[in-house]
Amino acid sequence: MNSTQRIARDIESLGVISEIQGIGCTRYTYTKEFKEARDYIIAQMKEAGLNVREDAVGSIIGRLEGTDPGLPIIMTGSHFDTVKTGGRFDGAAGVVAALETARRFHEEGFKPRRSIEFVALPEEEGARFGGGLFASRAMCGQLYPNEVFERKDANGITMAEAMKDYGLDPAKTDDAIRTDGQLGMFLELHIEQGPVLEKEGIDVGLVEAIVGLECYVLKIHGRSDHAGNTPMNMRADTMLAAAKAITAATEKAIELQEGTVVTFGRVETIPGAFNIVAKETELSIDCRSKTLENVHAVIDTLKASLEQSIRENPGLSYELTRTLDADPVLSNEYAMELMEKLAGEEGLSCRRMLSGAGHDAMIMASKCPVAMIFVPSKEGRSHVPEEWTDYDQLEKGARLLYRCVKELAMDEDSTR
Repeated sequence: MNSTQRIARDIESLGVISEIQGIGCTRYTYTKEFKEARDYIIAQMKEAGLNVREDAVGSIIGRLEGTDPGLPIIMTGSHFDTVKTGGRFDGAAGVVAALETARRFHEEGFKPRRSIEFVALPEEEGARFGGGLFASRAMCGQLYPNEVFERKDANGITMAEAMKDYGLDPAKTDDAIRTDGQLGMFLELHIEQGPVLEKEGIDVGLVEAIVGLECYVLKIHGRSDHAGNTPMNMRADTMLAAAKAITAATEKAIELQEGTVVTFGRVETIPGAFNIVAKETELSIDCRSKTLENVHAVIDTLKASLEQSIRENPGLSYELTRTLDADPVLSNEYAMELMEKLAGEEGLSCRRMLSGAGHDAMIMASKCPVAMIFVPSKEGRSHVPEEWTDYDQLEKGARLLYRCVKELAMDEDSTR
């Protein structure tokens, strides 16, 4: 079985481990499907000759010991949770590329100077408990106080309860923190989740920057009234206030450019009836940009719109709660130049590009230099069942990852 065939086997094996069958892949963190995927990954890591352990939040870590264990390690991998009815490649592509790198090292009998850790991370998406980037934040000491005891899924199960059922101790999440200086580089392969590479016919993208992001939950409080007998100027209509704020924030994002986007992916109203003015509206906000100044400008515009609605109708009020934040991240220039050189040696076309999506690499940047490789996404589709990357395209990215990890693992310079 060649490298492409092994990659295809891994993607397909993980892809069928899904809570919902027949519609994409749904694998929420700490579920029985997640445990089944974990067991598959652990088995593959062990076959590749790695020493395998789970950390305090369920990250799977396969280690290839270096001849100079005092040097900062090289880490590579991605996440293995999914969104609801998502695709087979988001996250899994990076896990599988890391597995294939480990297999190639095992076949060669490669003895690295630096130790290498191959990782599969939980709860990057935040699809079950909200927030996201959980495992990398745990490694970097960025979990919020009492986060695992306060976050709940749609069924009211706290993250702490789910961790206990999974076999973890939620009181020991600090054990996952990596000490300063322990990590030398974090490399993550991921599908592009956009159309650029496919449209331009380019083999791999080299991510030079990852956008910053902030996520919020907005709750607007007002009053329920009859839809027919309450004049428009006598309503405390929370949905109307939400619509005005959404429009204002969206127009600001368009004005700012620089990769600035804002998304209101979830909106719920109470009482939720077609003929009753909504007394409460709750919505999610996801704002991203190349600079945090742009993110803050969008959120400030949203708040200004809400304040204007309150001035027009004092019966309204709101609460805005931040649930996640991450700074923009620049990739390590040495790693970028190395990947460009190695891509040329492998005959792979490449280009530098911006990542509009958040990734674990953006969190890991607080502990060590980072770099990312993108592989093409068919028609730019992601987070949908139609998500697809041809296996030979994924193999090209995995081959570049293998070459880069190998060279970095033999580099004694820990100041990159």
